[in-house]
Amino acid sequence: MQLLNDEAYMRLALQLAQSALGQTGVNPVVGCVLVKDGRIVGMGAHLKRGHGHAEVLALQMAGEEARGSTAYVTLEPCSHYGKTPPCSDRLIEAGVARVVVAGTDPNPQVAGSGIAKLRDRGIDVTVGLLEAEASAMNEVFNKYIVTRMPFVTLKSASTLDGKIASKTGDSKWITSEASRAFVHTLRHRHQGIMVGAGTVIADDPLLSARGDVPAVQPVRIVADSLLRIPLDARVLQEQDRQPTILLASAQAPAERRAAMEARGVQVLTCGDGPQVDLTLAMQKLGELEIGSILLEGGGQLGGAMLERRLLDKVVLMYAPKIIGGGSAAPANLSFAGFAKMAEAITLDRVQVETIGPDICVTGYPVYA
Repeated sequence: MQLLNDEAYMRLALQLAQSALGQTGVNPVVGCVLVKDGRIVGMGAHLKRGHGHAEVLALQMAGEEARGSTAYVTLEPCSHYGKTPPCSDRLIEAGVARVVVAGTDPNPQVAGSGIAKLRDRGIDVTVGLLEAEASAMNEVFNKYIVTRMPFVTLKSASTLDGKIASKTGDSKWITSEASRAFVHTLRHRHQGIMVGAGTVIADDPLLSARGDVPAVQPVRIVADSLLRIPLDARVLQEQDRQPTILLASAQAPAERRAAMEARGVQVLTCGDGPQVDLTLAMQKLGELEIGSILLEGGGQLGGAMLERRLLDKVVLMYAPKIIGGGSAAPANLSFAGFAKMAEAITLDRVQVETIGPDICVTGYPVYA
């Protein structure tokens, strides 16, 4: 089907951007399509931080055909020198006649200045086409660039009666193979994957993204206040391939810290209490330019993160199974709870879908 309107070309640009989810680090995903005389003359997507932006790649493809064209861009062209030159300048130099932008850049260094620069040079600029879709695609970037804190997504799997393991502790597997493949995609799309020490001690997970093709591997993050995990745990192996960060308390034994660091593991001191100060931990991870974290593991860590309002999104997967057992691990999120139903944390923008035989509920916590 031939593309003949602004929305169709912008949707193509959004598809290009989405194809790079998980590859750009703390940078946004951006797509660009150049159109001239009813033909697509250039396309590009930002693929890696520090490399060419979507507009630059599309201009390179178009060559001289870029002059007089219309550029469809999913995010406002940058106007400052970062790791690459400003894209707004490149569009001006190439002679682009019109620019259609999905949404403005929340980065304080841009925030409308790229659009203003284009207009000052006589370029016709339209802003706001499919803005909600473009913004949702960059929810990680939108938070990190303003707060310098990672966007945290909780992923949990349970039976219909809310159990995350059987009464013997068995949890393999609650959900289907299709759901597990989906989770590996989530891991690929996050910069870090985080669990508690209890999960490492009980399950000895790899915490890697695995699929039919090689994936971008997340940094492994373990909340381990006293550095209790075994020195032969799999998350401590192959640090050159997939680094690990341990979040510890100042009360952790010095000899354990030295043993971890001798294996190439980075240990962050997050508070001096008996438990990791999770808010401080998120701040320190943000300083390391970790912009997104997939939180997995047991209900206690998830509950603690929720209580501290550190969860930005939840992905709750339910298998069509009922396992029962009074002593079975009972909750996706374990915390003290509220006295009244009216105080409960609600989810906004809820989506429900099926993945294989399983039900996946996605939403965004609304904190009072």
